[in-house]
Amino acid sequence: MDQKLKSLYRLEQEVLAQVKKLTIVLGVLILSSCASFPSMTDSCTVGLMKVMGECVEKPTVVHLPTHQELLNLPEPDKQPIVAVYRFNDLTGQRKQKGDVAMFSTAVSQGSDTMLIDALKTAGSGKWFRVVERVGIDHLTRERQIVRTTRQQYGEEDDTGLAPLLFAGIILEGGVIGFDTNIETGGAGARYLGIGTSRAYRRDIVTVHLRAVSTLTGEILLNVQTSKTILSVASGYDVFKFVDMETQLVEIEDGITENESVTRSLRSCIEAAVLELIYQGHDRGFWKIKSGHRHPHQDDGTNELHPIEENKDENVK
Repeated sequence: MDQKLKSLYRLEQEVLAQVKKLTIVLGVLILSSCASFPSMTDSCTVGLMKVMGECVEKPTVVHLPTHQELLNLPEPDKQPIVAVYRFNDLTGQRKQKGDVAMFSTAVSQGSDTMLIDALKTAGSGKWFRVVERVGIDHLTRERQIVRTTRQQYGEEDDTGLAPLLFAGIILEGGVIGFDTNIETGGAGARYLGIGTSRAYRRDIVTVHLRAVSTLTGEILLNVQTSKTILSVASGYDVFKFVDMETQLVEIEDGITENESVTRSLRSCIEAAVLELIYQGHDRGFWKIKSGHRHPHQDDGTNELHPIEENKDENVK
């Protein structure tokens, strides 16, 4: 009788061990398929991956909060003609991989394109008339080709080539700062072989934008904006012995989310353009018809940021 009980007990333990192993295998498969790894297949359209999976995404048009604010800006009383020659990365920062600096730059080198996009976005394209200066060599060369071709064939120049517009304001500046690890931190806990942790890092990008008068060379407006860039990492792990401490279970999972440096830079540039518009309104270079964030009184002042240096420039 005792022998039968021992056999049944041994059989029961073997069955439990097999169930535990099967459970562990299934758990690892589920975690590896849907927890932190993007799927390069269409498996995200069915089953558990449809709910929990991270899949390849379709291209989207990015509309940041600053973009929407620029887009909804009221029309001006007149459209200034502005030019952007260059708006470069002045930081010299390189991407870091551990303690080693890589050849790739830390911020995008297309900041001049982002500035032009922000200028054309303002007021749904009704705020600024932007003339091409970044690719001025290409533009003048193409115009010369058109004229030369007409002359070679003895035809009159009826191409309708108008004189190039000249800008009353030149926008200068660039990305002047990219500081990493200005704030770091994290927290974690572990109990009986089961632990979780969370860490973050905060960087900051700074942009300078100024408006220069073409006629006098005077700097009319000057703006600096900055934006933080957040990175967050979280994860958990299990390191535990089961089945009378004869079987080891080890599970690790985690995910890191990094705020896009390019989108942050774009948002910072859009905020600089928006502030430049408001500053120009406050100093009397142009006038926003309605909806200014700081409504002015009849005497041209307001409580939020009064201008006392030159009251003649206040917009009444």
